[in-house]
Amino acid sequence: MRKVNTAKIVEFTWSSPKGKFAGAGKEISEELGRKPQSSDLNERHPFDVELCRIPPGKTPYPYHSHSAQWEFYHVISGSGLVRHKDGTTPIEPGDAFIFKPGEPHQITNNGTADLVLYVVADNPMGESFYYPDSNKWGVPIPERKIIRSGALDYYDGEE
Repeated sequence: MRKVNTAKIVEFTWSSPKGKFAGAGKEISEELGRKPQSSDLNERHPFDVELCRIPPGKTPYPYHSHSAQWEFYHVISGSGLVRHKDGTTPIEPGDAFIFKPGEPHQITNNGTADLVLYVVADNPMGESFYYPDSNKWGVPIPERKIIRSGALDYYDGEE
C-alpha cells in the first residue's frame, strides 16, 4: 500500500499572463506514483485525483469541455459558481457534481475565501478538449498543443 499525507504534498500554482485565470493544486495521484505520460495502465492509474485551491475572484481554467474525460468535483471549503451549458449554479462545502465528456464547464470563486475542492478525472488516452468561448481545441498528444487552424498559446482569446 502507498500512502501520502495531503498536508505534506507541495502545492503548485499557475496564473495566466494577465491574471484572469489562477489556481493552485496538489497532485495526489502523482504523489501515489501515477505516471501521466505512461500508456501502461498500472503506471497511469485508472483515475487522477487533485486537491484544487482557487483564490477569491479567480477561475482556474477557461470554459471548456473534454472529448472523452469524465470529471467529478467535491467542494471542501469556500463558495463559488459553476458555469455549464444551462447557465450557472452556486456551489458550497459538501456539494458534489460531475461532468461527462462533451459537457462544457468552468468554476469561479466568487467568495471571499479560497475555494477548495477535490477533482477526480479518468484521464483517458487520446483525450482532447474544446474551448467554446475562443473556438479552439487542445490536443495533448504527443505534447499539449492549442489549435484553431495552427498552434496557439493556451490563453489566446481568453483574456
